[in-house]
Amino acid sequence: MPTAWLPTLPVPGSWKKSNILAIAFVAALCSASYLLAVFLHSPSPLPFSSPSSSSSPSSSCNPNPATSTLVSSSSFSSSSSNTTTLDFSLHHSAPDPDLNSDINSDSDSPRVRQFPSCDAKLSEHTPCEGQRFSLQFPRERLEYRERHCPPRPEKKLRCLIPAPRGYRTPFRWPESRDVAWFANAPHTELVEEKGGQNWIRAEGEVLRFPGGGTMFSSGADRYIDDIARAAVPIADGSVRTALDTGCGAIGSEFKYLMLEKSVCMYTKMDTCITPLPEVAAPGEVAGGELKRWPERLTALPPRISSGTLEGITPEVFFKDSELWRKRVEHYKANSRQLAEPRRYRNLLDMNSGLGGFAAALVDDPVWVMNIVPTVAKVNTLGVIYERGLIGTYQDWCEAMSTYPRTYDLLHADSLFSLYKDRCEMEDILLEMDRILRPEGTVIIRDDIDVLVKIKGVTDGMRWNSRIVDHEDGPFQREKLLVAMKAYWTA
Repeated sequence: MPTAWLPTLPVPGSWKKSNILAIAFVAALCSASYLLAVFLHSPSPLPFSSPSSSSSPSSSCNPNPATSTLVSSSSFSSSSSNTTTLDFSLHHSAPDPDLNSDINSDSDSPRVRQFPSCDAKLSEHTPCEGQRFSLQFPRERLEYRERHCPPRPEKKLRCLIPAPRGYRTPFRWPESRDVAWFANAPHTELVEEKGGQNWIRAEGEVLRFPGGGTMFSSGADRYIDDIARAAVPIADGSVRTALDTGCGAIGSEFKYLMLEKSVCMYTKMDTCITPLPEVAAPGEVAGGELKRWPERLTALPPRISSGTLEGITPEVFFKDSELWRKRVEHYKANSRQLAEPRRYRNLLDMNSGLGGFAAALVDDPVWVMNIVPTVAKVNTLGVIYERGLIGTYQDWCEAMSTYPRTYDLLHADSLFSLYKDRCEMEDILLEMDRILRPEGTVIIRDDIDVLVKIKGVTDGMRWNSRIVDHEDGPFQREKLLVAMKAYWTA
């Protein structure tokens, strides 16, 4: 009977030794390969500003070099020294036949559309308040004085509204209350008409607003004191917001005291009085009693405590307030301009929700205009006023009824996701550029895919921008685009 062949088994000690050596060799080889790959393929540090602003523009990238002056904003780039700039842009793309072949012809980076400057005569353009367009409407019931927006998309401008030549950064608050640069609003008509009434005076390069006039020749502050002694308890915090009708442009006493906003209504008003909410007892306040300022800001608004707003509970309100305090701290860490005291005064929250952004800035010398989009799922404007803040409605598919360069900072929380498939992203961004002053800041919070598309547009709008992480870390899809509008004039 043949003998069966048996394999020779290795000695146990030598088998363990050879196995360990093999594992160590493979681990060393993998580590060396990884380190070599990192060394060969690690990118150079990314610049803080966008490629369109950091490189020297060629004639094809600057459509109107003769009519505009561009100055880089070095102060914005310095704020990134302690932050990480995230790059989600494409670095390799196929040629685009719709763009000029000479733009970026030697680069693998995707091409950016450069928006030209509008004509210098449009430096004060307000799209839905155009005088010539409004005069086409009937005089009956003063319809021609109402807000009228261009009816067709082709009527919208596809250029950047320039600041007037010689535009200068506004004075800081509170000095800006009483003085402004003449070059920022170069008009002499008002000075000539109202100069003798102590409303406004021209003194060299500046316009001064004495705060007097025919109504209160002793000054607006003295006039306010008279009101407080006669009727309105202003100093005890029971009055926070006020509507100043017929305030004009320069003579309002409320510039010394409070915030005011007038609103144009599209709906025809009936000749009736809007009823107050019903009460259960004679001593009960209709609509709910409000706390005095400043407790009013953080107290639970009556509309929430009564359950009027669907889905918004007291727990949701207080969590929202705490969340926005954390977010504003993160904003200041990524925007030195916002953190710098008195650098900014006029702020706009384009999708304000419950007003948490404005509430978190209450200790800063700023005021915030809160916007509730007309397409918002929940109408929270009443809550904003109950907190002692101010706001209005706005359809961001249309232009805002405000003067160009009104705001120092724009904040947009999930605004572009809200308006997805409703109107063009480009239209909203161009309107943002119109109402933002040179060297103003934009903070956009949204999904990373949305922010990448936004940056692709703003890189052609003379904005220096970067994408930074969410306050909870890099593993969140929601991130921030922080941008500064470069200084340039007509």
